[in-house]
Amino acid sequence: MSKVVITCAITGSIHTPSMSPYLPVTAQEIAGQAIDAARAGAAILHLHARDPDNGRPSAAPEHFMGFLPQIAAGTDAVVNLSTGGSAVMSLDERLAAPREARPEMCSLNMGSMNFALYPMAAKITEWKYDWEKPFLENSDDLIFRNTPRDIAHVLDEMGTQRGARFEFECYDMGHLTMLAHFADRGLVEPPFFIQFVFGVLGGMAPEPENLTHMKRSADKLFGDDYMFSVLAAGRQQMPMAAMSAGMGGHVRVGLEDSLMIARGRLARSNAEQVEKARGIVEALGREIATPDEARAMLGLKGADTVAF
Repeated sequence: MSKVVITCAITGSIHTPSMSPYLPVTAQEIAGQAIDAARAGAAILHLHARDPDNGRPSAAPEHFMGFLPQIAAGTDAVVNLSTGGSAVMSLDERLAAPREARPEMCSLNMGSMNFALYPMAAKITEWKYDWEKPFLENSDDLIFRNTPRDIAHVLDEMGTQRGARFEFECYDMGHLTMLAHFADRGLVEPPFFIQFVFGVLGGMAPEPENLTHMKRSADKLFGDDYMFSVLAAGRQQMPMAAMSAGMGGHVRVGLEDSLMIARGRLARSNAEQVEKARGIVEALGREIATPDEARAMLGLKGADTVAF
């Protein structure tokens, strides 16, 4: 088995500030937690931005540029910028910062889907900002748009024009077949880095049989031309990470995906989750990859080619 690439998703666009005081919001918080996560063993940092005044998910390039230079100065970890942004953003908004930053990697969602966050609103009794509750509750009428035309546009803008490689986020079986479709069209080339995503209401449930089914399906579609990683949103984050590592895959953790470190206990940082995931990986007899090893495995263009 190859070494395990640990990805850490630092802040995301799902959780809101009222859910945890440890969720990074300002540029300084995002940069500091990202650098600490890299020191703990994360080879890839998956990054979204927030408005520092209220913690709201942001697509503004200036908010990304508030932390990207700090991260580049503080660690050699691979920077992976979201092109998903938030489901309420337009595609043009979602691409604004990645276009400017020209990162080594981008995430790319492989299909449109329901992206329902509204059950989380019932768990909060005191709100820090007035945007949070309606943001969550209104997701009962929200479709996260990622059409074939959208996907082709991202592949061209970020891949062909800017040389980024992709973390292909697959929330369901149909997303794998969509990736295979783009491979057949010659618009993506191996090795494919596929993130199996579990636990979002609208996608796959975080159950072992779903992971084994996705792995078997990807084997049939892509043979030896892909690597897989597992992201489990919520309380199954670490059990599914352990299963992925045991199956020869890679792992993703971070406060974007879960705010907890154990039942009933909030993670105090992204680094705390990375340290726990690293312990699981090493207890299984596998080694974690360095950033440069991850670059070689994924065929990345190099940190000296980015624009931050």
